[in-house]
Amino acid sequence: MPAPQGFLRLLPLSPTPRNAVTVAREAATKGYEMASSSTFVASSGDGYELQMGRWSRRLAEPFLDFCGCGDGDVILDAGCGTGALTAAILRRTKTAQISGVDFSAPYIEHARQAILDARAQFSVGDICALTEVRGSFDRVLSLLVLHFVPAPGKAIAELRRVARPGATVGAAVWDSGGLVASRMLFDTAAALYPSSNEWRARNLTRPMTRPGELAKAWHAGGLTDVRDTMLTIRMEFGSFDDYWMPYEGKDGPGAEYMATLDTDQKMHLRNVVRAAYLAGEPDGPRSYAATAWAVKGIVPD
Repeated sequence: MPAPQGFLRLLPLSPTPRNAVTVAREAATKGYEMASSSTFVASSGDGYELQMGRWSRRLAEPFLDFCGCGDGDVILDAGCGTGALTAAILRRTKTAQISGVDFSAPYIEHARQAILDARAQFSVGDICALTEVRGSFDRVLSLLVLHFVPAPGKAIAELRRVARPGATVGAAVWDSGGLVASRMLFDTAAALYPSSNEWRARNLTRPMTRPGELAKAWHAGGLTDVRDTMLTIRMEFGSFDDYWMPYEGKDGPGAEYMATLDTDQKMHLRNVVRAAYLAGEPDGPRSYAATAWAVKGIVPD
């Protein structure tokens, strides 16, 4: 099975010394293992910005209102993507130090280029096998990640492990049915092509996305003073093309699904979804609600 896009490829065997081959093979294997800890399809930082980064920036603000951050904090942004949450923390604090970790090398490179503040450091890593030592952070936060992790309990255990006693561990995920913009695509696709029902079901039944699931997982993970809440933002598009463009890319669930269709199917789906977007009115701006669940808890002494 090929290594996921964005990680090292194996070098040709013939001209390469044996020890270098071994190193390359191990690096590629590590990349595959990290990718297997996430079902999110990642390709490029710009692609992620178009697909989700712009909405991550909006959600980061109410998420931080809920979880908090302060000067002097040493914070882990677990599954940092292109750095939306880290950037929001930097704006809110003067002395906080943030470590951003993500499984996607292209996303990490994008974050490094976009966020030049020396208080933020970014590295490729696996949320289910963090390299940080136990009790390293005052606050451990994860925004829009856990619903793409096949073994969320393992990730939560890692988030708790790297947080010091008394630290806050917080996370947010999209609600299972709370993304109007996404449902417009997948509901239409399922109506047009019955075989697409499986794709819709997969996107509406991701881990941790139902009411109370995050809080239950936090209790199961041994965190105390657990609280959860609902956060809602607006996803605003300038036009139908602005809405549709991410689905023609290579990042995220929508683009992953579109890659399974042939050219005629893609065009037919686009036309029907466009009619839903327009809803009888001229093309132009539209605003859709997007709801997420958030949770926080304290690491016991």
